[in-house]
Amino acid sequence: QVQLVESGGGLVQAGGSLRLSCAASGSIFKINDMGWYRQAPGKERELVAAITSSGSTNYADYVKGRFTLSRDNAKNTLYLQMNSLKPEDTAVYYCKADVVRTITGPTMRYWGKGTLVTVSS
Repeated sequence: QVQLVESGGGLVQAGGSLRLSCAASGSIFKINDMGWYRQAPGKERELVAAITSSGSTNYADYVKGRFTLSRDNAKNTLYLQMNSLKPEDTAVYYCKADVVRTITGPTMRYWGKGTLVTVSS
């Protein structure tokens, strides 16, 4: 199996910063795309940012210039540096990883359980 464990969420004032981490563990041969999604109360889950195994990134327009996504392939860990946080960034943030478990296996998508980010005004 594969587990994704997020950390780093919490309560912060508007304008503040947080750094989220997502550590993948278990039976992993390779991780392809990874990403962060978020879901605010009463809203659908939406993409925040994604990164390929080679480091190419894609950001939602509403976080460009404020959030920075990175990954450490040796540690199977994904990071999201969030600066200039706004109350509208309040949501549960979920980590996603597309994992190949064996050399001949298919790519399977895994999700973490989420970490809550609350930004107060």
